[in-house]
Amino acid sequence: MDPAELGKRIKEARLARKMTQADVVGDFITRNMLSQIESGTANPSVKTLTYLAKVLQLPVNYLLPDELETFDDSDNAAVKDLDALIRMKSAFNRGDYALAAELAMPFTESGNIVYDEACSVAAMSYLELAKAESEPKKAIELARNAEKFSGLGIFAKRDVRASAVLLISELAERL
Repeated sequence: MDPAELGKRIKEARLARKMTQADVVGDFITRNMLSQIESGTANPSVKTLTYLAKVLQLPVNYLLPDELETFDDSDNAAVKDLDALIRMKSAFNRGDYALAAELAMPFTESGNIVYDEACSVAAMSYLELAKAESEPKKAIELARNAEKFSGLGIFAKRDVRASAVLLISELAERL
C-alpha cells in the first residue's frame, strides 16, 4: 500500500473515532509526524503502525501494506519449508538424529528452498546415527547415506564425507 493510502486509512479511522491528532499521538510520536503520516509524506515504522492500530482500535493488518497482508501459494510453501528447516535443525541440535534425518529427507530434492540445508542436516544426522549403530551392516548403510548427502548442496561437508568413508572401511573390516 502506498503512503497516501495508508495515511488516508489512519486519518479516516481517527476521524471516525472523533479523535484529534493530539489524542492519538500521546507520548509515542509527535503530532507533526502523525500529520506527515496522514498526508502520505512519511512512512511509519512497523512499531508506529502497531501503536496507531492499538490507539485507533484497529487490527494491525488493516494498516499493513498489502504485500504483507496476503501470501500466495508459493509464499505459503516457502514458509512451511522454512518451518520444516527449523524443526530439523532443532531435532539435530537436541541429538534426535533419526528425527532430523527423517525431517530432512523430503527436502533433499534439488530445487527446494531448503535443499542445501536439508542435505547438510541429513549428512550430519546419518553420520551420527552410523557412529551410534551397533549392527555393522546397518551402520554401513547409514554411513553411506551420510557420504551421499555430504557431497550435495552448497554446504557440502568434506569432513562428514571423510568421516563416513573412514567409518565404512572400519565397519567393513568387522564383517
